[in-house]
Amino acid sequence: MAEYDVLTIGNAIVDIIARADDAFLEREGVQKAGMTLIDAERAEHLYDAMGPGTETSGGSAGNTIAGLVSLGGTGAYIGKVANDQLGRIFTHDIRALGVKFDTTPLDTTPPTARCMVLVTPDGERSMSTFLGACTELGPQDIDASLVAAAKVTYFEGYLWDPPRAKEAIVAAAKIAHENGREVAMTLSDSFCVHRYRAEFLDLIRSGTVDIVFANEAEAKALYETEDMDAAIDALAKDVKRFAAVTRSEKGCIVAEGDQRIAVPATAIDKVVDATGAGDLFAAGFLRGYTMGLDHEKSARLGVASAGHIIGQIGPRPQLPLTELDAVKAVLNG
Repeated sequence: MAEYDVLTIGNAIVDIIARADDAFLEREGVQKAGMTLIDAERAEHLYDAMGPGTETSGGSAGNTIAGLVSLGGTGAYIGKVANDQLGRIFTHDIRALGVKFDTTPLDTTPPTARCMVLVTPDGERSMSTFLGACTELGPQDIDASLVAAAKVTYFEGYLWDPPRAKEAIVAAAKIAHENGREVAMTLSDSFCVHRYRAEFLDLIRSGTVDIVFANEAEAKALYETEDMDAAIDALAKDVKRFAAVTRSEKGCIVAEGDQRIAVPATAIDKVVDATGAGDLFAAGFLRGYTMGLDHEKSARLGVASAGHIIGQIGPRPQLPLTELDAVKAVLNG
């Protein structure tokens, strides 16, 4: 029996979230609605220029495992922090959720990663990320027993930016498959896909990855098409198991072979902050999947979790997701 439902591997980042208008983004040269890698000097500049911020442990895969345990699942996390103040904040936060996190921290530079998340009035988030200690994540940080104990090992496409992290992912995938487990990835964002399109396609087509999470823009970027149906068909053909593609207010589509399952989005009053929407969709879906629910019910858990998170500031649930009526309807149905 698996000890954990999901193990996630990602960039361990402390998010600094602040509100900003489009004029600020233009003035500071921030790419709207995407993630841009920056150096330490740029990080210092943006931190000084942005408005009051809220510090919270983040990172895509970290958000996903936080959502999964909030839904009652069991989880573990692998990610690299430094032995500094932000590293201690990240470690405390993720362990306090009940997530197993034992990756050895760095005792030297670079410092713990941080991401300046600027939220505009339309709810879009524009991220400027200094990877810091994340660049030191490597195969030595992969705990084979932890991978073997998880039903699904899930990683973020953003890990293709740090140079040695991809080696760690390939090693983890090999261990997972040797133990009869599955591997899932999220494409992270369309800019990330453009950077590593060929490598992502190889991961999928080689069977290194069994399950793919993406949004519309990422799926289209992967296959260099503006035809959403064509992108989903190509992804369903290439992926070993299935793909789940989110479509914002249109909900999502789960594609497995010739089967397509469409699930509508959860109705919300207002998008407050889109940060973490895709991460929480993956959390909900994986919670359902590892419980043995079908794709339709798993997707419903995903859209309910994503719908809740975009109604608040920040990517981590502020109340147990099991208290949501939409979640209860799936889990008790």
